[in-house]
Amino acid sequence: MNQSENLVRVLEVMSQDYALVDGMNTIAEAIEVASKANVQVLLVNKRHEDDEFGMVLMSDIAKQVVSRDRAPERVNVYEIMIKPVLSVRGRMDVRYCARLFERFGIHTAPVIDEDQIQGVVNYQDIVLKGMSSR
Repeated sequence: MNQSENLVRVLEVMSQDYALVDGMNTIAEAIEVASKANVQVLLVNKRHEDDEFGMVLMSDIAKQVVSRDRAPERVNVYEIMIKPVLSVRGRMDVRYCARLFERFGIHTAPVIDEDQIQGVVNYQDIVLKGMSSR
């Protein structure tokens, strides 16, 4: 059996469990979007062609808004988002994705190909979907 037969790519395990928001949205608006879409990952849209995508996780909101007793109606997404966000390609081997996550201390990343969001991937996707595919 050759190496490519064991290869599981990020695009095979990624999910569509994210919602897109604008950096100017308030955290209260972002929470409402996340709640309606039932997601824990918010990707922040680019403002122009030469901009980069951002990301806000519910843990970011908990750490930077809730724990600091900041009013979600008075904090904008751009104030707490991760930008630029570390992204992965859909064709990446999930083993390399896991190594990248470990090296940079992250657990979730958008999957971006040709400047377009394809989905999101996290450790749970890699383990539950990637390992069972082998």
